[in-house]
Amino acid sequence: MVDERTFDDRDGFIWFDGKLVPWREANVHILTHAMHYASAVFEGQRAYDGTIFKLSEHSARLRNSAAILGYDLPWSVAEIDAACNETLAANGLTDAYVRPIAWRGSEQMGVSAQKTKPHLAVAAWVWGKYFDPDLAARGIRLDIAEWRRPAPYTAPTASKASGLYMIATMSKHRAEDRGYNDALMFDWRGQVAEATGANAFFIRDGVIHTPTPDCFLDGITRRTVIDLAQKRGIDVVQRTIWPEELETFQQMFLTGSAAEVTHVGSAGPWNFEVGDLSRQLASDYDNLVNGRAINR
Repeated sequence: MVDERTFDDRDGFIWFDGKLVPWREANVHILTHAMHYASAVFEGQRAYDGTIFKLSEHSARLRNSAAILGYDLPWSVAEIDAACNETLAANGLTDAYVRPIAWRGSEQMGVSAQKTKPHLAVAAWVWGKYFDPDLAARGIRLDIAEWRRPAPYTAPTASKASGLYMIATMSKHRAEDRGYNDALMFDWRGQVAEATGANAFFIRDGVIHTPTPDCFLDGITRRTVIDLAQKRGIDVVQRTIWPEELETFQQMFLTGSAAEVTHVGSAGPWNFEVGDLSRQLASDYDNLVNGRAINR
């Protein structure tokens, strides 16, 4: 069942700067720097049967994202891991989405932020499949976004920073308004990049191709799926992919902590089949995160 309550009005607890507080009391001031100048970084991770998948990798990336934006978190990877696990347990959850977020506080207002204090919070809630399972089994439909991923010399593209998702939201809204499920984004050069919140993979003649992540996140799920494919002896090529090449691929799928492994039926004018190889990788990933054996 989908929880229809707004995210500010729920039961439970949120870990906030070192302690659990009631969900409705986890608030920040209106003049918080991150709200005005996008100085927040975050992670999205899933717990399966009480275990948060790749937790320490997520916590390390959170610290690195903050460092890229110019501030250091006083919490170690182990302390962030502990906060995530404490939040999961306090809310009585085993299968859930977990959201750590760090931000600059309200000690200083303006573009300069040297006097601001870093904060950290962790929330967790029940969140089912990112896309409708029946739809995803057939392959979702992607629009082609008008917005493009920026060059790494114009934005901190290696950071999972909140500000970088503004164009993702705009692109996803436009896609949904036009009857699509999500959007495929190109980069500033016109090369294929990713979806609005997930990495992209393509299959041709049994070989997997995926864009080089030089201006978008090298996702943790992305790396996991590449490893799963290589353990099956499947070639994975990370390279430049131009839009005109998309018509030559037979299959396409997306990867992400929220999206997991999602089949794609079409992206703009290009159509794909949901084939055995993408189904196999989706099954392998599902078995891995749920602690089941992977048959090879």
